[in-house]
Amino acid sequence: MSFFVKTRLSLMMFLEFFIWGSWFVTMGTFLANNIQANDQDISLAFSTQSFGAILAPFFVGLIADRYFQAQKILGSIHLIGAGLLYLLHQMADFNSFFPMLLGYMILFMPTLALVNSISFNQMQQPEKEFSAVRIWGTLGWVAAGILISTFAWDSPEGLANGLLEHTWKLAATASLILGLYSFTLPATPPQAKTIGAFRLKDALGLDALSLLSHRNYAIFFLSSILICIPLAFYYQNASPFLTELGMENSTGKMALGQVSEVLFLVALPFFFSRFGLKKTLAVAMLAWVLRYLLFAFGDTHSGNWMLLSGIILHGICYDFFFVSGQIYTDAHAGKKFKSAAQGLITLATYGIGMLVGFWLAGQISNYYLLESGLHDWKSIWLIPAGISALVSLFFMIVFKAEKINSPN
Repeated sequence: MSFFVKTRLSLMMFLEFFIWGSWFVTMGTFLANNIQANDQDISLAFSTQSFGAILAPFFVGLIADRYFQAQKILGSIHLIGAGLLYLLHQMADFNSFFPMLLGYMILFMPTLALVNSISFNQMQQPEKEFSAVRIWGTLGWVAAGILISTFAWDSPEGLANGLLEHTWKLAATASLILGLYSFTLPATPPQAKTIGAFRLKDALGLDALSLLSHRNYAIFFLSSILICIPLAFYYQNASPFLTELGMENSTGKMALGQVSEVLFLVALPFFFSRFGLKKTLAVAMLAWVLRYLLFAFGDTHSGNWMLLSGIILHGICYDFFFVSGQIYTDAHAGKKFKSAAQGLITLATYGIGMLVGFWLAGQISNYYLLESGLHDWKSIWLIPAGISALVSLFFMIVFKAEKINSPN
């Protein structure tokens, strides 16, 4: 892969995750502050990510792998998405906000598989080249968080004036840029042309389900679903949690999690080659346990270091599990169904796992809502810590060490 192509793919990744990071981190705070949504409403809003992810493999298998070039689909989605994101900042109540967000996320979630597919299609050795491109997605998320805190949209004064509505306009602008830029990306033609009579199984990309016939991959798939249940607690509750505790510039500080992603993406090739797939995934799961324990016992005074450490652990949690999982999935997928295979792991993680997780997080947050309007956060965070510990134990016992090409 040439430096020029690598640069183009890196910019694509930067914009993809800048868009998402512009509104996703602060959505819970925005909903509670700007339109007075309750915990169950916030949970429902975050679950739109999961509905989109569940539909993603069918969308990608039907369109990207078979009939249209992936970069053109990516561009079309982001152009439509720009309009929906702009409209979201104008919604005055949850009943009008939710269907608009749901429509956007059904469109957006397949793009996570599409950017991976476009990248892998240009690489001769994805296990060696992908991390250097994917790291720019992390930087895009970091940049969005820093901008939000720099503009003080998440400050007490900003919240009082409803300035978090600007996050949607920021995301809309970036989506418009990526929509136009996508049409200039390297061509990614459909790889799985239908041969002979039309078969629904082929059109929906269900061939990717054959990956589950591999015992180890099936265990990884199940573990991905289960570990994303506690992960949903972080995405849904971290911003409201830090806001309630009174942490200043909380969105900018949460971006430290993505800064650590950059560092651990650099460390991933060494760790992967030195310790192998199983230990890399196990370390990621155990980091989830530690993060939630730090959140449970931390505070903004003497325990501030615990909160910051919990945020910084996001790099291990995300890179060592998700990026390793994407590489593992690509290694098992045949050439014809690379996009559908990436859509399948998106279904497991952002789809099924987080759908359950967002629902559970909403129920638990509401259960531990105090009469003062604040939450018993210690009790809330101990629950995902326990779930993460159980999933880690299951994975380490059942998953067999497997050698694949290391990302170095």
